[in-house]
Amino acid sequence: MKKFMDQDFLLSTETAKHLYHDYAAKMPIIDYHCHLSPQEIYEDRTFDTITQVWLGGDHYKWRIMRAHGVEEEYITGDGDDRTKFQKWAETVSMAIGNPLHHWSHLELRNFFDYQGILNEDTADEVYDLCNEKLKTMSARKMIEMSNVTHLCTTDDPVDDLHWHRLIKADESFKVTVLPAWRPDKAMNIAADTYPAYIAKLSEVSGIQIGTYKELMEALRLRLDFFAENGCTVSDHGMDDVAYVPAFEDEIEAIFRKRLAGKKATPLETRKFRTAFLSDMGREYAKRNWVMQLHYGVIRDNNKKVFRALGPDAGIDSIGSAAPMNELAYFLNGLAETDELPKTIVYSLNPNDNAAIETILGCFQEGPAAGKMQHGAAWWFNDHKLGMIDQMTSLANEGMLADFVGMLTDSRSFLSYARHEYFRRILCDLVGTWVENGEYPDDEKALRKIIEGISYNNAKRYFAF
Repeated sequence: MKKFMDQDFLLSTETAKHLYHDYAAKMPIIDYHCHLSPQEIYEDRTFDTITQVWLGGDHYKWRIMRAHGVEEEYITGDGDDRTKFQKWAETVSMAIGNPLHHWSHLELRNFFDYQGILNEDTADEVYDLCNEKLKTMSARKMIEMSNVTHLCTTDDPVDDLHWHRLIKADESFKVTVLPAWRPDKAMNIAADTYPAYIAKLSEVSGIQIGTYKELMEALRLRLDFFAENGCTVSDHGMDDVAYVPAFEDEIEAIFRKRLAGKKATPLETRKFRTAFLSDMGREYAKRNWVMQLHYGVIRDNNKKVFRALGPDAGIDSIGSAAPMNELAYFLNGLAETDELPKTIVYSLNPNDNAAIETILGCFQEGPAAGKMQHGAAWWFNDHKLGMIDQMTSLANEGMLADFVGMLTDSRSFLSYARHEYFRRILCDLVGTWVENGEYPDDEKALRKIIEGISYNNAKRYFAF
C-alpha cells in the first residue's frame, strides 16, 4: 500500500515520476487568471490565523462544509476562528475523493511544512503551527514561495489600476503583476445596476455615454489605458456565448432603451451581448490580446443564501444551456474579417469538451501555435478526473503539446498548490501513454511537452 500523498503522489509509473520530478516540478508558475487582490499584494497583507487564509472567501470550502452539516455560523458567520478551523478539519477529513482534501494537504506541506494528516484530532496542533508560521509569512511571501513569475488579476474597465502601478514601481517585488480586462458589467445589460454602471464608466472615461457608439468609444479609451499598464489578457464570464446578429440601429435602440430605465427583453439582451462581445473581440485582435470566455454556469441558485451573502457564496452550479452552434457562429463572425483574436474557451459543463475541441479546430491558424485554446478544467472540473478528461479530449481532437496549462482562478494566496496537483496529473497521464506504448520514450519531445504545458507555452502565448 502506498503512503498517503508521498513524493510520488498521483504518479503511477516510473516515466511519470521522471517527468514530474525532473521537469514539471522545477518549472515556475504563470497564473494568467486569478482573483487575487492587487491591493493586498501591494500592501503585502498578513493573516492572523489560517482560518482567515482558508475560509475567508473560499466558496469551494463553504459548499462542502454546508454539505457536511456545519452551521453557517462556523462557515461565513461570527464563529471564532479556532472553532471554524475545527469544523473545517472535521469536514475535510471526511472529504474522501474531493480535491479539497488533496489541495489542503499540499498547502499544509508546501507552505507550513506540516507532513501529517489534518483531522478533528490534529486540528488544534495544525491551527497553532500554521498561525505561528503565518507570523513570518505574507501575501508576497506566499507568491514568491510558489515560484510565480507572472500573475494576472481580474479588473473592471472602471478600475484606476492604482495598486498595479504601485506594485510595478516597487522594485523589491520581482513578480510581474498585471491587470486583466473583465468587462462583464459593461455587457450585462439585464442587470438592475446597469444604468448606474454606465454612469460610472462615463465619469471614468470622460465620455458622456448616451449611445452604444459612445459606449464603445469609452471602452476603447479604457482598453488603451489597460494596455499602457501591461494588460494583454481579457476575460468574460457569461451563461453562454450568444450569437444573434442585429443591425447597428437596433443595438443603438436596445442600449438607449436600457439607459432610459426600461428592461431589455431576453432576445434583445442576446442581440446586445452578441454585438458587445464581437466588438470587444475585434479590439482584442487589434492589440494582440488574448480573449478568455468562461461560460456554462448557473449562478446564485439559492436566493435565500444570495440575499444574505451576495455572489460567490458557493451556490452556483453547472449549466446546460450553452449552444455550441452559437459559439461556432460567433468565432466565425470574427474570423470572416480576420479579426479573431487568440481565444481560450472554458465551459463549466464537461459534456462540452469534445464539441469545444472540434469547433476550435476549425479556427486554428499560424503563426500562433494553439491560437484557439480549450481552457483548463474549470471550477467544478478542476479535480483529477476533470483534468484527465479535459486533457484527454484535447489530445484526442487537437494538440495537447500546445496547451497553456493550469490557472488558479482563486482568491487565495495558497492556491498555487493546485499547479502541483495539475502537473502531477499531467505527468501521470503522459507517463501512462509512454509506458503503454502509445507514445515513444522520446526524452527531448517529452521534456518539451511537459515544460511547455507547465510554463513555456503560457509565456509565449500571452507574450509575457
